[in-house]
Amino acid sequence: MTVSIHPTAIVDEGAQIGESSRVWHWVHICAGARIGMGCSLGQNVFVGNDVVIGNNVKIQNNVSVYDAVRLDDDVFCGPSMVFTNVYNPRSAITRKNEYRQTHVRRGATLGANCTIVCGSTIGEHAFIGAGAVVNRDVPAYALMLGVPAKRHGWMCRCGIQLLGNGHVQCDCGASYQIDDSSCTPL
Repeated sequence: MTVSIHPTAIVDEGAQIGESSRVWHWVHICAGARIGMGCSLGQNVFVGNDVVIGNNVKIQNNVSVYDAVRLDDDVFCGPSMVFTNVYNPRSAITRKNEYRQTHVRRGATLGANCTIVCGSTIGEHAFIGAGAVVNRDVPAYALMLGVPAKRHGWMCRCGIQLLGNGHVQCDCGASYQIDDSSCTPL
């Protein structure tokens, strides 16, 4: 299968897009972007030059993936969620040399309308709730809610909240060891 690019999309020469990826209406992908296989970029998505997107990443409508953002395989970006790349922006002061890298690890979900403040790392399979504002690193498997986002539990790889401490088994059959500060798959 080939890459599917809608006629209204703008893909600058030099951009790399992996096999079986789909680029929908009014998307703009800059020349330096690297996008993996099997990705879906929804309507009105922007992808900057210094962006690396893994395989099987789903980016829903109205998301801008700015320079210095890294998305590992299987990341889900919900509709209208926000990435930043400058911590203290001012219109009158150029800070392009101060971009802070944001790294979203494999399998993480970023809910609709959430904001990820630059310089943060989102752990594997973490789940950021809709509308949350993340302003610090997030541990793997953490369920983060609120403004600012705080941990409200742990999530299985399958997307179901894990309840309890100690040895916990999800309905899908996956097992985890959970304590007050971590969730480790067994």
